[in-house]
Amino acid sequence: MSELDLSTIYRRYLDCLNKRDWASLGQFVEDDVGHNGRPIGLSGYRDMLEKDVFDIPDLRFEIELLANQPPVLASRLRFDCTPRHNFLGLRIDGKRIAFAENVFYLFRGAKIAQVWSVIDKAAIEAQL
Repeated sequence: MSELDLSTIYRRYLDCLNKRDWASLGQFVEDDVGHNGRPIGLSGYRDMLEKDVFDIPDLRFEIELLANQPPVLASRLRFDCTPRHNFLGLRIDGKRIAFAENVFYLFRGAKIAQVWSVIDKAAIEAQL
């Protein structure tokens, strides 16, 4: 897979997430996907994303920085959103917050096989 191909696939994946097109998630994510070192499978990954969107209805995945060295792609995602209640153990209660998530993806062919993610919780805490 070339750098251009992975970048294009990744942007389409984020479009899928932003459109809440959960039925198409399997086009981008392996059935046996892992997240932060634990196997969760496609259904567990979908459940996680659906919960995120339920908790944060205005959640949008926006690329701030993208590095691509196949089969690994790294992204710094930027969020400006309004969680309903608690988020990462923090009481947000509808306050608008901005934060970043650093994510590494391991692709197997054209699909995401592993995801490692870290959210900048300190940036959120500084806004509360």
